[in-house]
Amino acid sequence: MQKDELIQLHTFLLQLKTHLEEMVENNGGDEFNAYNRLNVTPYQVYKSKREHKLAVFTLSKGIATLLSRNNCPGLEKVSNRLDQMAERFMTEKEKELLHSLK
Repeated sequence: MQKDELIQLHTFLLQLKTHLEEMVENNGGDEFNAYNRLNVTPYQVYKSKREHKLAVFTLSKGIATLLSRNNCPGLEKVSNRLDQMAERFMTEKEKELLHSLK
C-alpha cells in the first residue's frame, strides 16, 4: 500500500471513530487512549509510513474494541489480532509509551 493510500485509510478510520463515538451507547472513551498517545493524525502527512501504519492498526483496534463492548460478538479476537499487528510496527520507545497505559 502506498503512503497516500494509507493516509486515506487513516482518514476514513478517524471519521468512522468519530461517528461511532457519537452513536454507541457504551463508549467509555478508553478504547482510543493508545491511538491518542501516538500523536499521529492523517493530517500529518510528513509522518513516516511506518507511523501511519501503526496509527491505522491502533485505531482499528480501538474501533474493534468499542464495537465488541457493544454487542458485536467475535470482535475481541479481531481486536487482539490488530494489537499484535500494531506491535510489529512499534519502536521500543512507542512500546514503552503504550504499555504504560495498560
